[in-house]
Amino acid sequence: MENNTETCPVAPQPVPALLRFDNSYARLPDRFYARLHPTPVQHPRLIKLNRSLAETLGLDLARLDDATAAAIFSGNLLPPGAEPIAMAYAGHQFGHLVPQLGDGRAILLGEVIGADHKRWDLHLKGSGQTPFSRRGDGRAALGPVMREYLISDAMHALGIPTTRSLAIVASGEPVYRETVLPGAILTRVAASHIRIGTFQYFALHDDTEGLKTLADYAIDRHYPEIKAALNPYSALLERVLEAQAVLVARWMQVGFIHGVMNTDNMTISGETIDYGPCAFIDSYDPDKVFSSIDTYGRYAFGNQPHIAQWNLARLAECLLPLLDDEQERALAKAQDIIGRYPDRYAWHWLDGMRRKLGLFTAQDQDQALINALLALMHRHQADYTNTFRALCDKVEKLGAQGILPDTPDFVTWLAQWQARLAQEAISPAQRAQVMRQVNPAYIPRNHRVEQALQAAIEQQDFSRFEELLEVLSRPYDEQLQWREYRLPPKPEECVQRTFCGT
Repeated sequence: MENNTETCPVAPQPVPALLRFDNSYARLPDRFYARLHPTPVQHPRLIKLNRSLAETLGLDLARLDDATAAAIFSGNLLPPGAEPIAMAYAGHQFGHLVPQLGDGRAILLGEVIGADHKRWDLHLKGSGQTPFSRRGDGRAALGPVMREYLISDAMHALGIPTTRSLAIVASGEPVYRETVLPGAILTRVAASHIRIGTFQYFALHDDTEGLKTLADYAIDRHYPEIKAALNPYSALLERVLEAQAVLVARWMQVGFIHGVMNTDNMTISGETIDYGPCAFIDSYDPDKVFSSIDTYGRYAFGNQPHIAQWNLARLAECLLPLLDDEQERALAKAQDIIGRYPDRYAWHWLDGMRRKLGLFTAQDQDQALINALLALMHRHQADYTNTFRALCDKVEKLGAQGILPDTPDFVTWLAQWQARLAQEAISPAQRAQVMRQVNPAYIPRNHRVEQALQAAIEQQDFSRFEELLEVLSRPYDEQLQWREYRLPPKPEECVQRTFCGT
């Protein structure tokens, strides 16, 4: 961990060429963004640098001292090749259309061609006001920045498509929310920051030329194999639909609640983005809501698949002029594609849930078996993560007393499950091994996350944050020395509400 109590000195000049930039989005027409520099901060201090991600990006760590890192990742110093812009987009927020949102507190520094030869967005969050700030201060507080770093890192370790966090820099300046909080800047890395809301921005402005330019760019960047399709824009909608079906199914399989599934928080690439009031469920409850701003439960855990389809329908509306010159045919094409979502999501969800239960083949009764288990977990308030992990032990007859419900209805379900397993000629050890590769032992439990953030904010103690990062980097391993991190919260530790931090 890169953490010290001294103010970073001024970064040395000149700045070495630490990254290979190629800024394709900044070459799009000017109406796609606003060109501006981040607003400097007074006393930038490097809190955390993700060194493995830095190596993926081709960042020359040998030439990057803490002072230079703090200056670059605070926005105080632009690395050679960067072309900072604030991206324009719109969006539906909790179902209400906002025709212009944009990067109100973020700036895209540019695109980096990494050591893996892939193109990555390098994005500062909390970097000051932009033309899209809508009276906001453009800043971020340390707590939400640390939360995004922590949970995005955990999601990556879980194997779920996600934006990632490269660095946390303390700004040395306060931010004013309900209370005065320490400020920070997050450096986020993504396949791109193109959102459904980006398409909405051009559709709402009746800018068909801009819409086509954006669609062509998205295809070139994310789905180049569909350029030769009979209608590349129909194919684009299909690919985004598939990517979101995969993503949301994975969320549901690990008990993740995004919390703000607005259309400006859904990427075309299919990565999880914007970790605001996100959380993981402890006891299974499809109606569970943590977000303090989700008053009516629009983005409740069990509602996420339906919201994804709703959001995709908004993307389809934007693409209508590109699907067909004749409106009725365009609408029919869009409805046909969006209508496939429930089956695609259900397939990915069921496939993953079968693997969680150790099923290697598909049978018609599997859906009912899985639904029965979820109903029992809900009835008995069973812990979602620990129940599935305990079933891995149950396969090998290692015992799971104290975790699985000891009730007649659950004993009956276990007998049905074991009878289903007996229909497959797979050894218990092999089955359990595969199950442990998809059923995590460790998730970012909300009370552990809050404890780590409070220690950092209130005592400048980052040790809990570092420890939790270490545990979550290997979520499928037993890690016996960290078994307390598997425990659900005590009643007094339960987190009932999470906050977006904006």
